[in-house]
Parts: sequence; C-alpha cells; structure tokens
Amino acid sequence: MDQAQALDDLLDRMVADYIAHNRAAGILKTMLDQSGVGFSPVMDHVTVRTLEIDRGAEPFVALGYTYDETFQYDDWYAKVYRKVGYPALFVDQAYPDERGKTSIIPGWVDKFGDKVFHHVAVRVEDIEQAVARLQQKDVVFAGKIVGERGGHLRQIFSSPEMIDGQPFTVLELAERHRGYQGFLPPQADSLMKSSTGR
Repeated sequence: MDQAQALDDLLDRMVADYIAHNRAAGILKTMLDQSGVGFSPVMDHVTVRTLEIDRGAEPFVALGYTYDETFQYDDWYAKVYRKVGYPALFVDQAYPDERGKTSIIPGWVDKFGDKVFHHVAVRVEDIEQAVARLQQKDVVFAGKIVGERGGHLRQIFSSPEMIDGQPFTVLELAERHRGYQGFLPPQADSLMKSSTGR
C-alpha cells in the first residue's frame, strides 16, 4: 500500500469512528451525503488531544504531514501539521510542568485516549445558516460564534457529546475568508473553553 492510500485509510478510519460517536457530525454527514457532497471534502482540520504532541502526530508525520506552527496558551499548547490536499492536523496537549495543572486535556486523554479525534472542523460558507440548519435537527451549540463577521476566520463548537458524564467530541463549524488557512490563537483558546460541557 502506498503512503497516500495509507493516509486515506487512517483518516477514513478515524473520521468514521468520530462520526459514530458524535451525533452532530452524524447529522451533518447525512445532510451532506444526501446532497452528494459527502463529509470528507468539507473537512477543514482534525484535532488530536495527547499527552505528548510529537508522539501524537507520529502516525500522520509518517504518512507525509509536516510541522507548520505552534500556538501557546496559559495551560496548553498546540502544533499544526499540514499536507497538501488533506485537512490540517491540530495536535494539542497540556504543558508538562506546573502551567499545565489546570488544563482539561490530560483528563480527557486519560478517559478517551489519543487515537481518536477530539473534533473535526467542517468548512462552511455561511456559519449562521449552517448553525440554523443544524439547530433545526436538534443540534445544540456551545457558546456563540467566535470571530468577527467578515473576518478571516469564524468558528463555533457544538455542545460536546457526553460519555459517563464527561465531554467527549465536538463538531466545529469554520467559516474562512480571503484564502486564510491559519488559526487565530485567541479564538482557539475560547473554543477550548467552550468544549468543557459546563
């Protein structure tokens, strides 16, 4: 099997598992499948939570993803990896020292592991319209849309799926403009806080 096929298989397997455990993503997939678009072409980025970023990114790096940039926050940080033609990979972890003591990531990884997606972001053209259509299907969103109307990037998370009383996965909607492919650090931190299920 060549590298591209192996990467397609890894993403297909992890996305199928994610969709099987995230009601909002399942509803969106059904809607996209009915239109003939499907879920994969609209994936903007995928996120893995881990206790050690480089190890968490390893399966993707082995299949051609390369490091792009790092974002740092109060109690966690993330690295972004990219491969042309594939969704960006966002891998996050708590700081391994005192700064990471308040992060929600270690508890999440202890409960769910680091071989599943915490969230998949789906790129949408009109985030308000996408939210409204999904709300018609009883999808609940956590917080408000983050990012200014007309700005480079606007995002929102669905309310988390709960397993044993703990927040598991969320669906992210991402609206991008003017070819912007990056991430905005204040928005990522705000979204992280909205995914706690509290």
